[in-house]
Amino acid sequence: MTGIRKPRSVRQRRTLSSASASLVVEIGTEELPSQFIPPALASLAESAERSLKEQRLTFSAVRTFGTPRRLVLVVESLSKRQAPAVKEAMGPSRAVAFDSGGRATKAAIGFAASQGVPVEKLEIRHTPKGEYVFAVKQDSGRPATSILSESIPLLVHGLTFPKSMRWNQSGMRFARPIRWLLTLYGDQVVPVEVGGVTASNRSWGHRFLGSGKSRPGREVTVANATSYFRELERHGVIVDHERRRSMIVKQLDSLSKSARGFIQRDEDLLEQAIFTVEYPSAILGAFNPTYLSLPKEILVTAMKEHQGYFSLTRRTGELLPQFIAVTNMKCANTRLIREGNERVLAARLADAQFFFDEDRKVSLSQRVERLKHVTFHRKLGTLYQKTERIMALAARLAEELGASNLVNACRRAAEVSKADLLTGIVGEFPALQGIMGGEYARHDGEPEDVCQAVAEQYLPRAMDGELPKTLVGQLVSLVDRLDTIAAFFQAGIVPTGSEDPFALRRHAAAVVRIIVEGNLRLGLRDAITHVHSLLQTQGLFVRTPPGGTQLERAAEDEPLE
Repeated sequence: MTGIRKPRSVRQRRTLSSASASLVVEIGTEELPSQFIPPALASLAESAERSLKEQRLTFSAVRTFGTPRRLVLVVESLSKRQAPAVKEAMGPSRAVAFDSGGRATKAAIGFAASQGVPVEKLEIRHTPKGEYVFAVKQDSGRPATSILSESIPLLVHGLTFPKSMRWNQSGMRFARPIRWLLTLYGDQVVPVEVGGVTASNRSWGHRFLGSGKSRPGREVTVANATSYFRELERHGVIVDHERRRSMIVKQLDSLSKSARGFIQRDEDLLEQAIFTVEYPSAILGAFNPTYLSLPKEILVTAMKEHQGYFSLTRRTGELLPQFIAVTNMKCANTRLIREGNERVLAARLADAQFFFDEDRKVSLSQRVERLKHVTFHRKLGTLYQKTERIMALAARLAEELGASNLVNACRRAAEVSKADLLTGIVGEFPALQGIMGGEYARHDGEPEDVCQAVAEQYLPRAMDGELPKTLVGQLVSLVDRLDTIAAFFQAGIVPTGSEDPFALRRHAAAVVRIIVEGNLRLGLRDAITHVHSLLQTQGLFVRTPPGGTQLERAAEDEPLE
């Protein structure tokens, strides 16, 4: 019995295999910004799955992969033909289609011809409107390659990016120029042209790496879809970004242990590293320990924002004078690469030290007056005028909450809150706004609650980010955002379905979180009305329509709890 079943099982597997094949679509580009890749891959997977289902093509899985130079779609066990279907079309009524003798009229003949069926195959069915003629057709389905040649260009054209460009006469827009296109269904090239590029079975390897007889930067011929990943890896490209993630995490752990330190885990930085390399190789570098006298935030930001380096700490949380860089190279002697990275970071830290020293020569109080020359928005005056508004509103809300003992702290924190925007260190590292304001306020001898509030004013920095811990910080962050929202709405600058250039929705979400999670009993409409009153005092107020502004009408009259 076993001898009979085995060949039958083999035949069944062969039949299944012959009825399907894997599809690989590789969009080869110039270097893509790392933050563009994950959303594009998610969109590509969703669009491909929807398209295949609509086209009646069956498959076992849809997966996407990305590197800085390629976006890849893989469809496993994709059927070679559409699934059969029955198509029905309703034609003229029976009275119009056939005469009193039951003979087909010109209307019936024309309808049958348009549907590609013989007149005698037409069916008469009862409908709510009466008896009508129907054409019923058996659709055996088209070959997958025929459908893919039409759908693949639509998938590529359907990808959108925060910024896109045109680069040739095709007029196509994409994040970066498309330089090659690989489309393999099994071992067959799907005939496709996108952006002036004709698809083939050729890809490109790593710019600098290769193995065996393969040389760096060479064109790679891929025999079939199943050998795609293996062939690209042979030419120095790890296409699977999750595999690159595992490699990077393992290397980070190994190097941090060798340095007797702890890695500063940062998911955003890790994702950046994953999508800026095609073959990750981490190296351990060092910087002059004298720079440890700088605030920790400056060092971490200089390493992360400008260089994409991971910082290392002791068990106590203190920084070590070392870093880990993830490079796009694999070589036995990493000394030159390490020294190059160390030189670049040394220059960054020297600049940071210079800015930090120079910034402390001028107090935040002295910088506040200079905000009169910094435009907040052309319709909404200067940052100095915004500072005046948030000072007044912060003090008002502190009184409303029964925290009269914090009124002076709220006013002072609001007064110096934007002064660090004029410092050299924030000009060099914008992500440190607020954080450095708190540091400089402490250097100037400001009360600790003021320093803390200035440092917390931009929290939460993300939708689910950390909130201000102090009440003064909560109020300064809250009124800053309320002022921004109310002022822009007053100026007629409101979010649309597709655009929100000033992140007003994000500000609104932060306002709600601060109020709800901070248990602040505040009347939003009163606060918004007060902003409008302050704008009027500054000569920046537009006449309010009867019944209040759009934002006032949307705000709750009762305190938000």
